Amino acid sequence: MNELDTDTEVSEVVKRRRGIYLLPNLFTTAALFSGFYAVVAAINGDFWIAGMAIFVAMILDGMDGRVARLTNTQSEFGVQYDSLSDMVSFGVAPALVVFEWALSGMQDMGPTWGKLGWIGAFTYTACAALRLARFNTQVGVIDKRYFQGLPSPAAAAVVASLVWVGDDLGAHGLPIEVVAWLLTVSVALLMVSNIRYYSFKEFDFRYRVPFMAIVVLAVVFAVAQVHLPMTLFLIFLVYMLSGPILTVLQRRQRRQQRVGGGEIE
Repeated sequence: MNELDTDTEVSEVVKRRRGIYLLPNLFTTAALFSGFYAVVAAINGDFWIAGMAIFVAMILDGMDGRVARLTNTQSEFGVQYDSLSDMVSFGVAPALVVFEWALSGMQDMGPTWGKLGWIGAFTYTACAALRLARFNTQVGVIDKRYFQGLPSPAAAAVVASLVWVGDDLGAHGLPIEVVAWLLTVSVALLMVSNIRYYSFKEFDFRYRVPFMAIVVLAVVFAVAQVHLPMTLFLIFLVYMLSGPILTVLQRRQRRQQRVGGGEIE
């Protein structure tokens, strides 16, 4: 092999490194578009479409990483691009959608209420950014079975499904605005908390499950046919509450173990 052949091979390697993988980044771009479209739909008053677009972004976001692993096309560019896409779809879009749907109406009660509305939306966006930054810096050093803090897609799902349900039921007025504000701020704070949430990353569908698990799934599918937005809202609301509930139960269990150990001594 002469020097010319070596230089050609090096040049080809450099060119390949300068390029990006198309397939996984195509899914990421589609997720980014869904998040952007959710904002556009909310501005136009199509709130159920906005909520649905955020859920589409969730599905696409879950697919890009799997596609990259299956096709062996992982890259640092893809990781960073996916994080930026998540910020738009699960950080900015849900905050603007819920602001357009409910929080902006709080200004009718006075200037202070109006400020609380946009502050609540900004709090969500800021916490989502902090959540994503913390996650990116802790990759590889945390327990993969659990998330530290509520994952931003799950937080976005709670907010988006609330908007979807509220728009479908025609809910409006101060009570629903206060509920939307409280829920938005709550999921924001949970995102940056140290509360652990089960990640389902090690769940294997090949394992046997109790018979009642299939019954529960059948009931969930049946209820989803009746009112899909409400079903999604309840599912993600339960997941949001699961972290604090498990934390309280684990602390109580550890306290009882310490008391029991002291009695034995």
